[in-house]
Amino acid sequence: MSTLAHTMMTAARSADSGLASPGELDRYPYAEAPAVDRVGVPAWDGGDPELGRMGRRAAGSRGRGLHGQLVQQLGQMIVSGDLGADRPLVPEEIGQRFEVSRTVVRESLRVLEAKGLVSARPNVGTRVRPVSDWNLLDPDIIEWRAFGPQRDDQRRELSELRWTIEPLAARLAAGHGREDVQQRLADMVEIMGHAMAQGDALTFSRADSEFHSLLIQVAGNRMLEHLSGIVSAALQVSGSPVTGCDRPNEASLAHHGRICDALAAGDGTAAEAAMRQLLTVHPEVERVVPAPREH
Repeated sequence: MSTLAHTMMTAARSADSGLASPGELDRYPYAEAPAVDRVGVPAWDGGDPELGRMGRRAAGSRGRGLHGQLVQQLGQMIVSGDLGADRPLVPEEIGQRFEVSRTVVRESLRVLEAKGLVSARPNVGTRVRPVSDWNLLDPDIIEWRAFGPQRDDQRRELSELRWTIEPLAARLAAGHGREDVQQRLADMVEIMGHAMAQGDALTFSRADSEFHSLLIQVAGNRMLEHLSGIVSAALQVSGSPVTGCDRPNEASLAHHGRICDALAAGDGTAAEAAMRQLLTVHPEVERVVPAPREH
């Protein structure tokens, strides 16, 4: 295995958390909820016991520190419906419930506001926004929906979106012919092969995600490039064998190899066809998004 491939396999992608710098925290524009709103505040004590004291949470939550964990907790509660639309979120009560400081609460609400989950207005306070306002392409929201009550809808929608994005990206990427990119894609296929032989599903998944993200990034379309994170999120949250990328197998590996070969030959049509075959390794996906008819 090449050094480049090993490095790419083990390097973690850093995600933009959208957090404010320390100097900006005091300018977070939320107002305290009026007294009349406090009647309808969330019943924290009746929730999931896992959504309790922040110090008991695992360190694996997306984001860093307590604010990252609180974003994760509140985001899951909003997406799952435990905190319904237009519910007031009182910072003091959140801080007391999760045993975190006012600064942590403020910073966490700022991140949730950027994702469209809450809104903060003077004299109204911070409230949960309806689903129509959420940024459904945000990787965190994709993850929260995929493991919540909306899991089936989320995974179906992700599959449909991949069917729209990836075959086109494969066709466009074939026109670039960059040797460095070809090598990196080949490295990912090599890693997947080694991982499959060793029964290492996690490494296989990471290399698979890198392969698909890279392919979209080199398609030469900046709008498609911005969607590469969505494909990565889709691969990470797949909970059933919907596509050929969801679990290590010989067919999946072979289709990835065919995509590489088509890209190396500059054959956009073959690259697109190979990607469609990869996304229909399992027959379940054909009931989600029928393959287009050949002309």
